[in-house]
Amino acid sequence: MSLQRRAFVVGGHITPFIGKGHPDFVWKRHPDFGTRQNPSLEDYISQSVQGALQSTGTPAELVEKAWIGNFVGELFCNQGHLGAAVVGADRALLHKPVMRVEGACASGGLAFSSALEAIQAGADVTLVVGAEVQTTASARDGGDYLARASHYRRQRSIDDFTFPALFARRIRAYHEAHGLTEADLAHVSVKAYANANQNPLAHMHAVSMTHERAAGVEGNPKFLSNPDVREFLKVSDCSQVSDGGAALILVSEAGLQKLGKSPADAIEVLGLGHATGNLYEDNDPLAMETTTAAAAVAYSQSGVSADEVDIAEVHDCFTITELLMMEALGWASPGQSAAQVCDGRTAIGGQLPINTGGGLVGFGHPVGATGVKQILEIYRQMKGLCGAYQVQRSLSIGVTANMGGDDKTAVVGVFANR
Repeated sequence: MSLQRRAFVVGGHITPFIGKGHPDFVWKRHPDFGTRQNPSLEDYISQSVQGALQSTGTPAELVEKAWIGNFVGELFCNQGHLGAAVVGADRALLHKPVMRVEGACASGGLAFSSALEAIQAGADVTLVVGAEVQTTASARDGGDYLARASHYRRQRSIDDFTFPALFARRIRAYHEAHGLTEADLAHVSVKAYANANQNPLAHMHAVSMTHERAAGVEGNPKFLSNPDVREFLKVSDCSQVSDGGAALILVSEAGLQKLGKSPADAIEVLGLGHATGNLYEDNDPLAMETTTAAAAVAYSQSGVSADEVDIAEVHDCFTITELLMMEALGWASPGQSAAQVCDGRTAIGGQLPINTGGGLVGFGHPVGATGVKQILEIYRQMKGLCGAYQVQRSLSIGVTANMGGDDKTAVVGVFANR
């Protein structure tokens, strides 16, 4: 069933995603250490909101409702109640209904889903925000905080780094079933870093990655302690621990008119699927079943088939995840996705460019912001705003896939450039 009211993304704002490895990120070896602080969670929320309002020409007074996606503000920043923090970004938002949404790494996608539901219910102008700061804790403490996206009581003890271990299990299973090699995964990592090198907002903008390095262990250690999976995952296979924010404006047809815009100024939401798995059960390691379920809804609602998609942003929390996402979204048969990456099909100049700004591996992964950033990246590509990493052809259909936990929450969107 198609959406009852048309909905449009009219643009928004993405802050730089930063963390260790980014030249602007202050840490103990940075020359500005002790004289300058990194932006706070409040800073990222404010920058995202103000950037979205100003870049789209949206008066805050016109915003009827807003949502913010954030996973663990209480743990990394000692701050919850982030709906009220969004109001703090602009006084004209005072007393508007604003709500925080949490679904692990899919928090941003869920915030967008909530806004779309509001548009269907009669709202005309909505604000969607995502933000996360994760660099305030040590790697081990941060890994423990993020492990809350798993079934903590049952899965926390798998490894000091729970989620890398869970996805290393997927790599091992894929290797055993399909012969996946470290060299295959290296192609995914190299593509992500190469795209990020062209993206001035990316966490890994200034960090290069060669195939030799990504396929080897020199300067790229296998860091897990669990002997069952230790050999299957390296640092280059992982997304970044990033700070950052993003915000977008989602409107109805009437909202377009209120902003003095037309459908040609926006991208249209054709379909959105949201599916949830069982936190207490282990997944099939060779499939993203929840993402597949969300994609089925999105494709059906939009009337679009997988082979009509021109560009995509998918959740590559690890290199294996991008491969499994390609299969879950209908672009490759089981075991065949790695060959498509190796052949260049998913590169910026390929038949189906995926994660052109670097994805979670290269652009970075401030958890709550990721789902919002993905949608804005599709908007920016479709409107020719991506500069050095712009796809050099017309783009009509785009897909986003935002995932929380080990494929326990999935939000898949289909968008059109009219």
